[in-house]
Amino acid sequence: MPAVGITLTLPRGAREGLLQRNFRAGVDIGGTFTDIVLLGDEGERYTKKVSSTVDDYARAITEGLAELLAEIGGEARGIAELLHGTTVASNAILEHKGAKTGLITTKGFRDVLEIRNLRMPRLYDMSWTKPAPLVERRLRVEVDERVNAQGGIDNALDEASVERAVRFLLDEGIEAIAVCLLHSYLNPAHEIRVKDIVTRLAPDVTLCISAEVLPVINEYERSSTSVINAYVRPIVERYLNRLTAEVKRIGIDAPLLLMQSNGGLTTAKAAAVTPMHIIESGPAAGVVGVQALTRRIGIDKAISFDMGGTTAKASLIENGEVTRATEYQVGAGIVLGSRLLSGAGYTLKVPAIDLAEVGAGGGSILWIDSGGALQVGPMSAGAAPGPVCYDQGGSEPTVTDANVVLGYINPAQLVGGALKLNAEKARAIIAEKIARPLGMNVEEAAHGAHLIAASNMIRALKAVSSERGRDPREYALVAFGGNGPVFAAGMAEAMHIPQVLIPPSAGVFSSFGLLYAEVEYYFTRTRKRLLRSIEPGEIQGIIDGLETEARTRLSEDGFAPEHIELRRSASLHYQGQSFELRVPLAAGRLDATALATLEEAFGVEHERTYGHRAGAEEPVELVSLEVIGRGIPDTPRAAAAAAASLAPDITIANPKRRAYFGPQDSWCDAKVVNRSALKTPHAGPCIVEEYDATCLVPPGWTARLDQYGNLVLMR
Repeated sequence: MPAVGITLTLPRGAREGLLQRNFRAGVDIGGTFTDIVLLGDEGERYTKKVSSTVDDYARAITEGLAELLAEIGGEARGIAELLHGTTVASNAILEHKGAKTGLITTKGFRDVLEIRNLRMPRLYDMSWTKPAPLVERRLRVEVDERVNAQGGIDNALDEASVERAVRFLLDEGIEAIAVCLLHSYLNPAHEIRVKDIVTRLAPDVTLCISAEVLPVINEYERSSTSVINAYVRPIVERYLNRLTAEVKRIGIDAPLLLMQSNGGLTTAKAAAVTPMHIIESGPAAGVVGVQALTRRIGIDKAISFDMGGTTAKASLIENGEVTRATEYQVGAGIVLGSRLLSGAGYTLKVPAIDLAEVGAGGGSILWIDSGGALQVGPMSAGAAPGPVCYDQGGSEPTVTDANVVLGYINPAQLVGGALKLNAEKARAIIAEKIARPLGMNVEEAAHGAHLIAASNMIRALKAVSSERGRDPREYALVAFGGNGPVFAAGMAEAMHIPQVLIPPSAGVFSSFGLLYAEVEYYFTRTRKRLLRSIEPGEIQGIIDGLETEARTRLSEDGFAPEHIELRRSASLHYQGQSFELRVPLAAGRLDATALATLEEAFGVEHERTYGHRAGAEEPVELVSLEVIGRGIPDTPRAAAAAAASLAPDITIANPKRRAYFGPQDSWCDAKVVNRSALKTPHAGPCIVEEYDATCLVPPGWTARLDQYGNLVLMR
């Protein structure tokens, strides 16, 4: 598929002015498109969508950036910062294409990755089998040593067993080694010695030890996270080295920062060492953008909804804060946010924005199951060959084909008209593979597919709202992604959500969300103690150490002390519980009063999460302490991004288009307008066409433009 983008015709003086300006660039790789946003130092916003190049993701980025700069008359040296959301690490896990990895562990604990934590995603499905470990059994080798649960050494490290293990793994041709010894989070001495031996015998092999990667309790979670980090690290290192070289080749010499799963940015250097933090890099950026948007316009409760070409993601924002999970699973297929039905993927015990995700996107394939029922996804046509209407060799009907048949998408206007759609092929494939087998006419079949896709995505919205005790009627739905604005109003109506917001540049909003994020690092240590018996000074000592690590890391990134912000938290549970809840820990020196306040905060959070709390006599146990360090630039990124201008209008060739809205409204003449036209409210049926997305306003809905450039849809 050819690259597609926006072409601006600028006066000569404006072009010359652009040459003197700096830009911050946000780039997000999706399953179908790679999205690029340039934000100028005076608020100019320029966007581009190019087809993702799955054989070499860096190529789409560099070609897209070069073309967009050429179109606006800018220069590569004007890029001051490059922010990136990537799927490289998650794809390596999903496709089992990571490095050949070996695991060195304590004698007797070889099968921790196999046993896992006994969680089952489908409780009564006897045919379900757990995913194969990323390290096969013969590459999991034991060494003789034992650190006890108090950090004492029961059995000294047998260094000869370590040397035998390393030589065996080298003979097997491994590319990476993970080391996870029992209780090394309390006493890392043995792991550090293993590191010395591996470094001496195999200096060129990637090495990750759990004491450095994740020094926390829980044997399976620590082992799994360390293995994942080692498994993807060579892949991510090669990708980042290539991307850095390629952007320099086209003249861009700017810092490269990557989005982490928790919504903060990290340097390319740090991401190459601990890629476990960028596994869910792409989905996090859009949620960060929604957080900034809702803070700016004063909305306390919002549901973020991102629908692209392959998946749809939902997340919750309350009181200006995103919801975060302390761990999550990658490679689990459809994720609906249930903490009870986990176990289908590989566990990562690192903080991440809490998302519910379903396999529903514009490229999702429509098919009829053995019972004669129409299904949507989770299989996707992806970027190549893409939907049938792309005319690139696709042979299976998709959600995008259905939307073209229904008249929702303009075949001549996708991504500014650079990608022409073949509406006749879309209609023919829906007729052949869906309508005729089901005994329906084409528009009924296409509308049915649209409704089923919406129903699948509503599952994700419910997973983050009603299934967690929230009433969706109290929330605004913020929809973005290339396909989100097409489905948003219909989904909101089904869930009785009163208001829908479509942000500017909705189709590339995840890339734009990158421009709101700040550099952020996460540090944690396990210290399992009953809260009422621990000395405040012991906790203070651990916190001081973590804060020193955070300040050192951020100072290395160039942040002055006054531009470093630290946040503390603690993970606790009632004694005997298996899972923890994280609550904020007050700043300042800790004393008995601060610990009593922490215990009360845990009780409040336990009641909010589970609907009850234990009595005052029930002991609360501290499990781990966490510090998040944030680097705040002279001009906060969120403030600069919020001042961005709207993207320019596109040319509307035909102000009306026939669109099908179901058996009740049937075919209607829908007005086709630019976003700017909604300064005057419009009633549906109406279609808002933009370069990067299409917004559908069904009959019975109205749409207007607010003072910040958002489309506001109301029933």
